[in-house]
Amino acid sequence: MSPGGSSHPESTDRPAGTGCGARVEIAGLTKEYHHGGTTLTVLRDVDLVLESGDMVSVVGASGVGKSTFLQILGTLDLPSRGTLRFDGEELTTMAPERLAMFRNRKIGFVFQFHHLLPEFTALENVMMPALIQRMAKATARRRAADVLGRVGLSHRLTHKPSQLSGGEQQRVALARAMVLEPALLLADEPTGNLDRKTGQDIHDLFVQLNRERGSTLLVMTHNPELASLMPRRLKMIDGGRLEQAEAA
Repeated sequence: MSPGGSSHPESTDRPAGTGCGARVEIAGLTKEYHHGGTTLTVLRDVDLVLESGDMVSVVGASGVGKSTFLQILGTLDLPSRGTLRFDGEELTTMAPERLAMFRNRKIGFVFQFHHLLPEFTALENVMMPALIQRMAKATARRRAADVLGRVGLSHRLTHKPSQLSGGEQQRVALARAMVLEPALLLADEPTGNLDRKTGQDIHDLFVQLNRERGSTLLVMTHNPELASLMPRRLKMIDGGRLEQAEAA
């Protein structure tokens, strides 16, 4: 399976891709909110380049704009100004329907709260992104079972979220994010609700899956241990300015 951004036709067994992560270029990214004649600037002229296969952590105090930045990078929100290029393609001007399909196919998300659908099994939850892409059900099932095996949950395929521990639920969320081999994987406080040992296991999985599957990975976190696992470590300060973080 390969995650990159090729334009070749999609096969029946995997999404189109080049076998590597995305190159993401952000320039002059600004996000403003307007209320009652007052302008609140959350991000101001943020620049960042993520090379294909990069593993990057971003740390910073609450309120500096980390979550807003991640939402824009994941195309869940639009900037007020600035550009966002994904393998050379500008995303901020893309039509909403096309952008939604692009997001589902090319970007994976792992959040602090895993947002699993409670009425579906682990296998069914992981199949969802593939089914949205109209992948054949048998193929989606096979791919979902494979990635659940990679995160150590082959024995829990038929269990619903309420029957899984917090760590197992987060593993399902990670498997769901990875099932389409996204070119860009975004994580927002992915271990915030887990105990130390389970959190460390999830940390290790991020690094392992990135190395095996090549996705570009960006993690927003308060956790210095998770941040220290990433070869490239950044710190966000007020206004969204990014600077090199000190080595752990």
